[in-house]
Amino acid sequence: MKYCSTRGGVRGWDFGDVLFSGYAPDGGMFMPESVPLLHPDTLRSWRGLPYPRLVVEVSSLFIPAQLIPRQDLEVLVAEALSGFSVPEVIRVARLKEGLSLLELFHGETLAFKDLAMTCTVRFLDYLLRKKKHRATVLVGTSGDTGGSAIHSAKGLSGLDVVVVYPRGRITPVQEKQMITCLEDNVHVFAADGSSDDIDQPLRRLFADQELVKSHGLMSLNSVNWSRVLIQLAHFIYAYLQLSGLEHTEADAALPELEVVVPTGGAGNIAAGFIVTQMGVPLKLVAMVNSNDIVHRTVTSGDFSMTTDVTRTLAPAIDIQDPYNMERVFWLLLDGDGASVKNMMEEFQNTHRHTLPENHHKLLSQVLSTGSVSDDGILETMRRCWEENQYLLCPHTAVAVWHHYRCPHSPGLNRCYIATASPAKFQAAVERAGLTVDLPEAVRALDELATRYQNLERTPDWCKDWEESLREKIRSVGSSRRNTGTAADY
Repeated sequence: MKYCSTRGGVRGWDFGDVLFSGYAPDGGMFMPESVPLLHPDTLRSWRGLPYPRLVVEVSSLFIPAQLIPRQDLEVLVAEALSGFSVPEVIRVARLKEGLSLLELFHGETLAFKDLAMTCTVRFLDYLLRKKKHRATVLVGTSGDTGGSAIHSAKGLSGLDVVVVYPRGRITPVQEKQMITCLEDNVHVFAADGSSDDIDQPLRRLFADQELVKSHGLMSLNSVNWSRVLIQLAHFIYAYLQLSGLEHTEADAALPELEVVVPTGGAGNIAAGFIVTQMGVPLKLVAMVNSNDIVHRTVTSGDFSMTTDVTRTLAPAIDIQDPYNMERVFWLLLDGDGASVKNMMEEFQNTHRHTLPENHHKLLSQVLSTGSVSDDGILETMRRCWEENQYLLCPHTAVAVWHHYRCPHSPGLNRCYIATASPAKFQAAVERAGLTVDLPEAVRALDELATRYQNLERTPDWCKDWEESLREKIRSVGSSRRNTGTAADY
């Protein structure tokens, strides 16, 4: 299995190269040069596998055994997923009127990011220890990714983690999960701007190949292919659990499963689309909040940012730059890196792009969308509680709104992705007139000491933030220099 950039400038990289990278050197995102097909018999043989075993089966398709032998991969995945609060790691909640939720939020930070992050960090640590090297992880977060990266990597000898979050645009629980982590290898910055603002200096830093190589700089956002790779497994798990596959004959056509996904940076929806390319018949629905760029792109071909990111009750998907759509476009265009490069560079330079008619048609054939207001989020949270005594987080409510607008019909197999615990979004729960029982770990956050640095909104804020982060990366690298870097990957 070799990897290439979506923009055509890089080919032939192996999983180790890609794991220790952020964006590709040409500005693109890494993808496997060819996506493996799953035979229906293979899918049927996976029915009944526990989720961790399914992660191993899927990962082994993309990670060469020469790099991580199968027995080591099994140990790493088992260790990564051992700290989840339910034995099965993820589970299906089957509610009234055909409403089925795939709960992905039982990790330490109560968000779906923990699934892929814990595994990815274990892969990193394994390869770093083998080579006696270090790496510096740089993460911009819209709320959940930063906390998950910190708690997955805290205390590890081979990794430093630099996280930047948008001050005032995430919930108190999300913020405290980051700034109360005082381990020496964790460095947190609070930026006076949006998550899309944060992405600008980070892209510049990753484009500096001297900095990347000399400090082993890498990303743990869903820019990182390993994050997307692990997310393939929960789509396949959902299919095996909820498609009705067990009721079909061995030689019959595979049944379809509709999967409804709350969407921001589009990493989860990109993973779902990759699974369809592997031969699993999923019908994908991407649901967004008032930051509706994905919805506009699918419905009208308008791949353009609005002037500002709108603050909503679902802050983790308050994103105007759904960067993982680049992976979707690359697959739709059969790996045409030149076209993807032109499209994405125009979008990055002007924040606007209109899909050509044929591209728009291709996209609208494989993805449906909807956009939900804050009022719709609150209405959905209240209704789900009244009918099921089941409390949704506001992001999951963005998806479940689809259930009430497009009711379940006989013969339809459908799954909603539940991305976070409502305990992380107390203000939204209270606005819905509901209450949430806080876990002890969340209540304890208020008593902990904090540590972070501010990135102020200066006239030349993008350059200033870039320089502050560059200085931190260099100082971290200097202090760890005697143990080496991950530059050889």
